[in-house]
Amino acid sequence: MSISRNEVVLVWILRGMATISGAIGLLIIVFLCGNAWNVLQAVGLARFWSDSSWHPTREQYNLLPMVWGTLLVTLGAVAIATPLGIASAVFCQYYAPSAIAHIYRRMIELLAGIPSVVYGFWGLVVLVPIINRLHPPGPSLLAGILILGLMILPTVALVADASFASLPAEYRRSSAALGLGPWATVWGVIFPAAKSGLITGIILETGRAIGETMAVLMVCGNVVQIPKSIFAPVRTLTANIALEMAYATGNHQGALFVSGLMLMAMVLLLVAIAEAIDRGHIYD
Repeated sequence: MSISRNEVVLVWILRGMATISGAIGLLIIVFLCGNAWNVLQAVGLARFWSDSSWHPTREQYNLLPMVWGTLLVTLGAVAIATPLGIASAVFCQYYAPSAIAHIYRRMIELLAGIPSVVYGFWGLVVLVPIINRLHPPGPSLLAGILILGLMILPTVALVADASFASLPAEYRRSSAALGLGPWATVWGVIFPAAKSGLITGIILETGRAIGETMAVLMVCGNVVQIPKSIFAPVRTLTANIALEMAYATGNHQGALFVSGLMLMAMVLLLVAIAEAIDRGHIYD
């Protein structure tokens, strides 16, 4: 089969764009490693987990409280957003009238387009006072989980909706022919068939949650500690970088680049998981 000249040009353009994208990602990693290398040589990696606290001006570099804060906020938000997002996609595809489903999708897309600082401002003036009345101080792990859950919900909802829409209509017809009801069809046929897309949506929302900065900075309280309750203030790695990078110098600045490397490692792990899931789906 012959390939037209336009197709050849398009293939080379796509290859060039992919190469540029990969090079940018590699350059970011090299930049982070280069700026973190001096502090890693002077301090050592172990002290970022074993020092008594985070006081870089006193040569104390414990990042563990921020790592825990990042993980807890992310996992809590994903636990809230995932079932709500998938349920909304099921509602749009299989239960809602077409007019209502269309309006609902536009609302979800609107949520996806709202800037994070708006979410953070709303959380600061509305959500945090409500939590404060329930259990002081208000800015807390719970506030971060709720705001971040609301922010990442459109990601998993839209990806799940697209995954369901891409499934052949024969799946539902065959299920109906076997006498299965709507929910039995969704649970027993649709979910297994769309498994790869659903997991990809979860990974994408997790990636966004890990990298979110402004909203969690505004509502989490920014106290460097491992939280003992859901109402305790926390600080995430991204918030720590945003708060301190403007005045950090020397090893302090290098330690913030180590924080960036940790975030990059989390994202790379998510990419690896997505690739493994995709390969497993292909070979099923």
